[in-house]
Amino acid sequence: MDAPHVPVMLDEVLEYLAPAASRPGAVAVDATLGAGGHTEALLTAHPELTVIGVDRDPGALELASKRLAPFGDRFVPARAVYDAVPRVLAEHGYEAADAILFDLGVSSMQLDQPERGFAYAQDAPLDMRMNPDDALTAEIVVNTYAVADLTRILRVYGEEKFAPRVARAIAAARDKAPITSSRELADLVRDAIPAATRRRGGNPAKRTFQALRIEVNGELDTWAAAFPAALDALAPGGRVAVLSYHSLEDRITKQELARRASSSSPAGLPVDLPGTEPTFRLLTRKAQQPTQTELDRNPRSAPARLRAAERIATSTGEGGDS
Repeated sequence: MDAPHVPVMLDEVLEYLAPAASRPGAVAVDATLGAGGHTEALLTAHPELTVIGVDRDPGALELASKRLAPFGDRFVPARAVYDAVPRVLAEHGYEAADAILFDLGVSSMQLDQPERGFAYAQDAPLDMRMNPDDALTAEIVVNTYAVADLTRILRVYGEEKFAPRVARAIAAARDKAPITSSRELADLVRDAIPAATRRRGGNPAKRTFQALRIEVNGELDTWAAAFPAALDALAPGGRVAVLSYHSLEDRITKQELARRASSSSPAGLPVDLPGTEPTFRLLTRKAQQPTQTELDRNPRSAPARLRAAERIATSTGEGGDS
């Protein structure tokens, strides 16, 4: 790694997690370790903190482990997908976490490795796997999925309003020869998008590449299962922070936090029935966005949306049931 990548919204993440991360003997989980920038800052800020760094990418774990070696056994690497947070905690002898961080989507480190095939601006094999041991690649999706399935993926995961046109263009091209490179796909998508649309909103292939990446890595299904499980794994008074980069991820995050921050008692009762009280307190009423200073320093942070919450400790000292 030539230079550390810039962690997104680092000051805000540190601020929201500090009350939980600063507790004596606290353990935090960086569930999307990447290059380790957020973890490095947490370990520096809280000398008694232990951080378990989770990532499905063995390359990320290797690089981050080298970066974080000065912290000794206060950093614990774990190769897993982020839906395995409860299992990883248990394997390392912890019943719960004091703080959990998710920085979703593809990491800057992965974008900057052309051979991984994530970046539409570089020519590379159509891979896009976060875990190189997984079987499904973007090349398989592009060349074998039915047009209807491609259309659905592009529309839902990429929010591409020209999804049918792009899917038909992909099908027509692969009938002549397999589509194997990111540049070939990016050029094909650009040509399928109306010229007037191509002139605004950045590279027209961005939405297609996002959709394929989400499909290849099962990101939304994984997140829908991972986030509730992680919230259940927080200790009373524990805090969670989530950085999302597109509306589908953020919607899952927002809805789950809103559900847990609300009473489930029937409307109109003067007090909450036992067991129906809110179990979380929102620390961000609306998703927080990067400041202009951050955007100037790190343009890749532009789509980031940050949400944070705290698990409520009851009078018995336990978190509420989920």
